[in-house]
Amino acid sequence: MKLDVNVLRYLSKDDFRVLTAVEMGMRNAQEEGLDDLPSELIDRIASLMHGGSNKVLKNLLKHKLVHHDASKYDGFRLTYLGYDFLAIKTMVNRGVFSGVGRQLGTGKESDIFEVVKEDGTVLAMKLRRLGRVSFSSVKAKRDYLRHRSSYNWLYLSRLAALKEFAFMK
Repeated sequence: MKLDVNVLRYLSKDDFRVLTAVEMGMRNAQEEGLDDLPSELIDRIASLMHGGSNKVLKNLLKHKLVHHDASKYDGFRLTYLGYDFLAIKTMVNRGVFSGVGRQLGTGKESDIFEVVKEDGTVLAMKLRRLGRVSFSSVKAKRDYLRHRSSYNWLYLSRLAALKEFAFMK
């Protein structure tokens, strides 16, 4: 899925609240044997008024920020695009950069984009993509899992990015 940052402008606080709720819920859902997060749990974590997460989830589905699976139960999970939007929103809120530009490259583990700071300085942003077909043996070769028996590719990508960021400091 191609990163379209124009969508980012039109997402509301509630959209990000539900995206964050899905991310938080996914951390524990895998340990409980769930591939997707039940919509009732998302509703509880997001705690929007009048159960407003259903309308928000429809909007997030439209933009492909979450994936819906109703085969076993009504469940949702974050997509890489949804995780990217959460990361970009966090970095913008922290003042790391103010705008996202064109894609500079694609590697086996990541996508690299041009970003711009408030003062016009151009930087590069790396979005991790563990779990691609060419890199699916990451769980055996890397120590991201440590003591965990189950894993989620989005969560592993986050751990890899944190580890790389700490290394670069």
